Amino acid sequence: MNKDQVAWKPADADTIVVRKGEELSLESLDAYLRGSLEHLDDTPLDIRQFGKGASNLTYLLRKGDWEAVLRRPPNGPVAPKAHDMEREYKLLKKIHAVFPLAPEPYVFCDDKTIIGSPFLLMERRKGLVLDTEFPASHTPTPEICRKISETMVDRLVELHQIDYETAGLQDLGYPTGFMERQVNGWIGRYQRAKTAEIEGVEELMKWLVDHVPTSQKATIIHYDYKLNNVMFDYDDLSKMIGVFDWEMTTIGDPLADLGCAMSYWAQEDDPDVLKSRGKKPPVTILPGFMTRDQFIEAYAKKSGRDVSQIDFYLTFAYFKLAVIVQQIYFRWKKGQTSDARFSTYEDAARGLIRIALELSKK
Repeated sequence: MNKDQVAWKPADADTIVVRKGEELSLESLDAYLRGSLEHLDDTPLDIRQFGKGASNLTYLLRKGDWEAVLRRPPNGPVAPKAHDMEREYKLLKKIHAVFPLAPEPYVFCDDKTIIGSPFLLMERRKGLVLDTEFPASHTPTPEICRKISETMVDRLVELHQIDYETAGLQDLGYPTGFMERQVNGWIGRYQRAKTAEIEGVEELMKWLVDHVPTSQKATIIHYDYKLNNVMFDYDDLSKMIGVFDWEMTTIGDPLADLGCAMSYWAQEDDPDVLKSRGKKPPVTILPGFMTRDQFIEAYAKKSGRDVSQIDFYLTFAYFKLAVIVQQIYFRWKKGQTSDARFSTYEDAARGLIRIALELSKK
């Protein structure tokens, strides 16, 4: 496929009309952009929404040939310290310099009168984001699926090799006691978002508290590294051109990052709660994609890290994912979002907790 053949994907194919209740003030945002950024003309501002995310709200802004991505917190109350746009902006400024796959941020705005919340603007990148299917223009051969898997491993290893102190990111997190804080923090988040009694969750939370391992040497961790948070070159699917959604990034145990990535990495023999969670299974179930064990083995070989305790990290990652899903369901149940996708998320949280509990008993 050559560069003249990418027209299969129109410029707006990865966006939707802005959902009801999640609109932005066109007039005030347009005025802010013209007053804050150079070289913008009087072309009317056009806004569309990236519709697949379930956390922060993300929009495509366009004025003539100029484009940018706007990120803002979801509507309604959010967990303490979550969805911090200023933190994400400052992080991206430094990460982009040492890990160019992170998009360049343009501006942060804390004036809530513009769109109703703080927000950041960053560059838009154009490529292929894989989730539940390949586009018709690309055949998912086992060979290309294997290459995509290898690229995912390589870029995660590369991120973990960055000297965060040299990059000026030492204030990003507190590596001492990282996993203890993570376990206790996510238990607290679950308790605040609880909507029903879920069998086994108390046993699971106690197991996590009692089995926290000694952390490995701290690194930058993305902490939401998954296939639909990265972008590949249209013409070469072995080449990654973007990594997005850095809001959970911190300095911490790299195996927590690996465990998190694996909690999203479904394989063909997984139960439905891991493969689908109410939607089509991800492309990672296709022939050629690494299994989780193969991904972990490749990471260990390329990074030189001991992964013998990875089951704890994966168990915690499934619990953490269950809490995120439960928080989203909590917002839906309280009427803070009308997105119908979230109506079944309590069942997904229940299933993830069951999977985590089973893994803890291995």
